[in-house]
Amino acid sequence: MPPEVVHQPPAATRPLVDEFRLGLDAPICLTWELTYACNLSCSHCLSSSGRRDPRELSTEECFAVVDELQRLQVFYVNLGGGEPMLRPDFFPIVEYAIDHQVGVKFSTNGTFLDRDAARRLAAMDYLDVQISLDGATAAVNDAVRGAGAHRASLQAMEHLADAGFGAFKVSVVVTRENVDELDDLRALAESFGAQLRVTRLRPSGRGADTWDRLRPTQAQQRQLYAWLLGRDDVLTGDSFFHLSAFGEALPGLNLCGAGRVVFLIDTVGEVYACPFVIHDEFLAGNVRDPGGFTDVWRSSELFASLREPGSEGACTSCGSYDACQGGCMASKFFVGLDLDDPDPECVLGNAEELLDRVGAGVGAHGAPVPRPTADHSRPGVAVPSPVTLRPTRRTRP
Repeated sequence: MPPEVVHQPPAATRPLVDEFRLGLDAPICLTWELTYACNLSCSHCLSSSGRRDPRELSTEECFAVVDELQRLQVFYVNLGGGEPMLRPDFFPIVEYAIDHQVGVKFSTNGTFLDRDAARRLAAMDYLDVQISLDGATAAVNDAVRGAGAHRASLQAMEHLADAGFGAFKVSVVVTRENVDELDDLRALAESFGAQLRVTRLRPSGRGADTWDRLRPTQAQQRQLYAWLLGRDDVLTGDSFFHLSAFGEALPGLNLCGAGRVVFLIDTVGEVYACPFVIHDEFLAGNVRDPGGFTDVWRSSELFASLREPGSEGACTSCGSYDACQGGCMASKFFVGLDLDDPDPECVLGNAEELLDRVGAGVGAHGAPVPRPTADHSRPGVAVPSPVTLRPTRRTRP
């Protein structure tokens, strides 16, 4: 059965949020970076991808992780990278997960999604595909993803539509350069029978070096909030819960789910609290350790600490705390704020004084600004770098 357009659920009720905050017996979903290899070098890549890590999990180890997820009754896994389709065993891993009742969503830059791959994907159940696209026009998209990336994404979308895949997703990282294109991006997705998904730019990976230049302005955040209200067909996940401080809560989970309902498995099996905090301070364990992932999820001291009721810190006196829960942990961490400081993009401006103190690698409270644990960028390759496409014959007008 092909994917259908879905509408976001209503904003979570307080009892449900409390349940999530304390952690679940098993995660609802997870992100799994299958490889750090990538043929693109996007300027905002959260994992600084480019080079394959020779220690990455083998096919059999990936199958063993899926077996654990099946036993835990995890609903689905988000496969990413890097470019996951660069792994020679990409399709066997996807098929193994689906055959073992673990649904799959995967994100791709589209350059390896040809007609044959699209037909193969369209024949699978419990599978969703996200094509990355960060601008309705090539000029905006390719400025961050590389010359030719816009064409590559549209070509992949064309192949999926021609194969009858169904309502795949077009995934957009919202920046100050594309926020005015949201209507066009939504229309573009719908022209292929797809659904728009928007996510927040975080200062993670290479994004740490471009965040200040690309992040939406305060005025654009209000513009984005107003645009999202009433558009339940546009998916956001938990990306923009900090915007709920403007007033009416946006649909979705208004809570940082790190270590509570979501987490990351990286390409070598390391388990992090969140896909956006690939740093030793948020490393909970490794799926190769005795007890595997299950033991990490249930026994990690890091995850236990994240599930404990925390201090509201600098947000204690703010009347909007219940709406935004203090914002995004990763965004605070990688710009040099403490975790109990306001979100650096606090829509009420409560972090501006702190951000003014950050400079020359020193955080707001005098400690060094953290850097991601690893950089997998390809040496000597421009950021972003041009994309080379294989020849293809267009079938859509």
